[in-house]
This record gives sequence, structure tokens and C-alpha cells, in this order.
Amino acid sequence: MTTAPQTPPSGEPESTRPGNFLRQIIEHDLGAGAYAQRLWGGSPGDGAHHQQSGARDPARIRTRFPPEPNGHLHVGHAKSICLNFGLARDYGGVCHMRFDDTNPEKEEQQYVDSILEAVRWLGFSWDSHFGGKTESHLYYASDYFDFMYRAAEYLITAGHAYVDEQTPEQMRANRGDFNTPGTNSPYRNRAPQENLARFRQMRDGQLPDGAAVLRARIDMASGNINMRDPAIYRIKRATHHNTGDKWCIYPMYTFAHPIEDALEQITHSICTLEFEDQRPFYDWLIARLIEGGLILPPPPRQYEFARLNLTYVITSKRKLAQLVAENHVSGWDDPRMPTIHGLRRRGYTPASLQLFAERIGVTKTDSWIDYSVLEGCLREDLENKAHRGMAVLDPVKLVLTNWAEIFGDASYTEECTQPALPHGAIAPGQGEPPARTFKIGAQVWIERQDFAETPPKGYKRLYPGNLVRLKGGYVIECTGCAKDASGNLTEVHAKVIPDTKSGTPGADSVKAKAAITWVSLASGISAQVRLYERLFTDPNPDAGGKNFLQALNPDSLKTVTAYVEPSLAQARPDEKFQFERHGYFVADRIDHTPGKPVFNRITGLKDSWGK
Repeated sequence: MTTAPQTPPSGEPESTRPGNFLRQIIEHDLGAGAYAQRLWGGSPGDGAHHQQSGARDPARIRTRFPPEPNGHLHVGHAKSICLNFGLARDYGGVCHMRFDDTNPEKEEQQYVDSILEAVRWLGFSWDSHFGGKTESHLYYASDYFDFMYRAAEYLITAGHAYVDEQTPEQMRANRGDFNTPGTNSPYRNRAPQENLARFRQMRDGQLPDGAAVLRARIDMASGNINMRDPAIYRIKRATHHNTGDKWCIYPMYTFAHPIEDALEQITHSICTLEFEDQRPFYDWLIARLIEGGLILPPPPRQYEFARLNLTYVITSKRKLAQLVAENHVSGWDDPRMPTIHGLRRRGYTPASLQLFAERIGVTKTDSWIDYSVLEGCLREDLENKAHRGMAVLDPVKLVLTNWAEIFGDASYTEECTQPALPHGAIAPGQGEPPARTFKIGAQVWIERQDFAETPPKGYKRLYPGNLVRLKGGYVIECTGCAKDASGNLTEVHAKVIPDTKSGTPGADSVKAKAAITWVSLASGISAQVRLYERLFTDPNPDAGGKNFLQALNPDSLKTVTAYVEPSLAQARPDEKFQFERHGYFVADRIDHTPGKPVFNRITGLKDSWGK
């Protein structure tokens, strides 16, 4: 029995989704019955016998997402999450959530929790349903430290590893370069039993940090520098977030990773291109452990794809940490940050990020993706989901000077109705879109840019003598304005054209060339609106040795006091809206409350950055 594939986020059947070289590999492997003899089920564990438990499943793939718990995930990780979990979903397999926690100095539980939250939020799960049971596939490299230690002892006794006591500087000098072969360590030919005794002294804390490392014994003349006797264990006295002080030696990532894949029976170990040169060691190590009977064939296979390069974004953990530490941003979840938590707070949706990952595709060639592609995926996702609302971000008062004359009372207000969603968002036969209501009265707020005393050519909004419709309300005729002693605009004046209210028989009796958004003074809600832009002005802020801080955009955040229509007063944190004419906004998931609304701009209605 296999797990039934879930419906892809786009709603398209799997067969119509874009192909890529990884899908071709998986489909070829499945078609060839590559896993017909593989045994599934049971928890990966401490040795080969764990690979033999479980039931047969001839059409099951396993991928994995293996972050290091030493920082917060960013948009590049989102691509990898969507790729690994998405492939497992689409082919009825399982994706393992695995933490490569081999460096205790930099790893913390807070990062584990943050990463798990981010993966869940993106819409993925590491649980599988097999044989009528639900099984969690949440693992840690530290789960296998005992096995890894035994694997290291096997390599020593088989002559495939030795303890090197050169200084780090000596090892670096003797490694050679692309034009010069390496030089053998003077410790390379020690007897296995002597190496084993020395390695156990490392384990038992009898040697200081940095005094020795365990190295694989491969080929110091290899054209691939990664095969020149790479280090596989080092001494590191540090408390581990998962194993405490049990160990004072820790495996290197390049040693731990293939072992984890093998024990977990990963079928397709998908990495970014920087690991391509590490693949020969990955294969070498797996082959040695199969020879020794520590793990069982078939071996996992590593495949590489191009990482995400997104314009106007940096993804270096060190540089992102610098932005936070030096207060260039408010934290790791600042809506300008490319972290998943930042994107979430900005208002990006899981569906938009999954669509983005699908749209940019998977290749083996590095290329740059323009930031506008990410914004376009967000617009596409929210177009028929985000409720509409009117907001005035740069308000000036509009006085309807004949209001009392027409309605007999200057305080009279009248209800207006507009759809909360466009008609295209509702399927035929499913009725009308939901409606929102708001009041119009003698005074309303309008955008300052919607009035021009001396209009430029082609201007269609308010200027003396021109007709404009207040959206959802009446057609008005501009009569002038008022200014303060310094000549600053304080009010715009206009007259209501009677019997022209939207939705009434007279709505089309008077033609207006433009409709403007507005919010009633009587019922509008004051709100803090944060107008976010891209954090950098340079599309490649850290390329070619640039100082990325010099490319910081001074206008990446502007905060204004705006007025929004009453339907937005009860917005829930993280709820998304389209502010008509302005773009897509979200009620801030941290600072927003019904009594103190705070909205973040996610993106405009169209890409205007280039302009």
C-alpha cells in the first residue's frame, strides 16, 4: 500500500505539471522497478538490521530535507522544501524531516522549533500513512552518533581511515591545490590498531580540541580536492542540544550525511550544486560501509540542482545575522527579510511560495530569478481570495458642500455597498460575491494625489469643474479647494450630483471619467500602515565583493497613518486584503489588534519597481 498523492497546490493534476530532470529520474526509477525489492517501514536506526524491518512497497520513494539547526530558514530553503516534500507527495512517497546537528557550537533548540514551524506553515508534513499506521519521519543526525562512531572504527580497522595529528596549518599546506597534488601525512601509514587506540583516546577526552582529527584514507593526489583524505571526525568539547555532554568528538557533515541517507533508505538525496564535488566521497563512503556489511544495498543516490538566486535579496546567514545585529531590520521576522518568517509576516502565503517554486523550475544551471516573479505568484494567489477594501494612505479632507442642501441634514449618512470579492472569484451558479457596506456623509477622506488645482495633461481625477465618481457612492463635481497660510492644501471642495449613487437607476445618468477611493470621516478607522519596499536598491547587492550595506534601500519602510473603511476594523491578524488601487496588504500577525489596526503592504497591484 502506498500513500496516495495529495492534490498539488496549483490544483492541476500531477500529469500536467512542469517536468524537470529530477522528475524524469524518479519516473525512470519507478518504471524500472528500482525499489521493488526494497523493504519499508520501521524507524531508521542504529545499524543495518533496521533496514530489514518493514513490509514490501515497490513504488515508494524517499526524499529528505536536511537543514542544520543553526539559523532561520530563508526563501532558498523554501524552494528546497517545496521540491523535496513536493516530489514525495506527487509520487506517493515520504519526505524525511532531518536535522543535520553535527556542529553543537552553533546549534540551538530555538532553531529546531523555528524550522519545524516554517515547514508546517508551508503546508508540508513529515508523517506518512503506511500499512494502516501513521509514522513520523522526524530525525536528527545525532540519532545515529553511536552508529557513526562504529562506522568510523570499521574504516580504521579496514585501513580506510587514520588519526592525523598534524596542525591545521600543516594539513592545509599539505593538501595541495588544483595544480599541485597533496602530500601524505606522516601519520598516514600508522597501523590500524594504533589508529584505533588513538581514536578511542579522542573519544574518551584524552586529547585537547584541535590536537587530532580522523581522516578518510583515499588519495592525496586526486584531482578532486575533496577526496584528498578528508577529515571525518574532530574533537569538539561542546554541549549538544540533543545529546548533552555524551560526546566530545563529532562527525563532519560530509561523513554524517551519506550515513543518514543510507540508514533512512533515502532513494533520491537532492542537494544544491555546491555539493556536486562532494558526491564522489558520498559514493566512496557508502561503498565502503556496504563492503563491511554495516549497511545494506541498494545505496542512496545524490542528485544536485541549482540553488535559488533571487534579485534584490541576500541569503547568506552571516550577512542576514549582521542585518539583525546592527539593527538595519527589526529582527529575523522583519517583513523585509527573505527568511520564511519574514515572508510570512510580510503577507506571503504558503500557496504563493509553492507556486513560485513550481514556476521557477529545477535545473542544473545557475541563473537569476527576478524578484517580480515572486511578487507575481503572490498576486496570482490572492487575486480571487483577498477581500477588497478602501484605504486612504495620504489623506486630505473632501467636503461635499451641498450635502445638507440635498439631504436636509449635514450629519445625514447613507449606506453604500460594494462586493468584497470580484465577480470572477465566484464560480458560475454559485451566487453573488459577499458584500461589504460603509457609510458616506458630508465629509470624506480622499488621497491627496486625487486632486490637482492645475492638472497635468491626461489627468482625470478631481480638479475644478471635473466630474468624478466616489467609488460605490455618488458622482461629484469639484468646485475648488482650501489652503492654509503657507499654501498647503487642507480641503478639497465638491458638489454631489443627486440621483447618481452606484447601484441605483440613475447611476449611469451622468458620466464620469474616473472613480476614486475614499473613506468616510464619520465611520472610517484610523490605522497604521507600513509601506514596505525591497530591502536593497541593487539587484545583486553582494556580488563581486560589494559592501551589501551600501545597497540598503533608505525607503524600504515608510509608516503612515491612514484611514480604512469599517469592514477592515475587525480584521484578524495575518488576514490578507486588497486595498483598492494600492495593492495587497496584511494585518500584521504580531502588532495588529482590532482596536489598534496595523497593516503591512505585501506588494502593489502590478510591478512598478523598474519604473
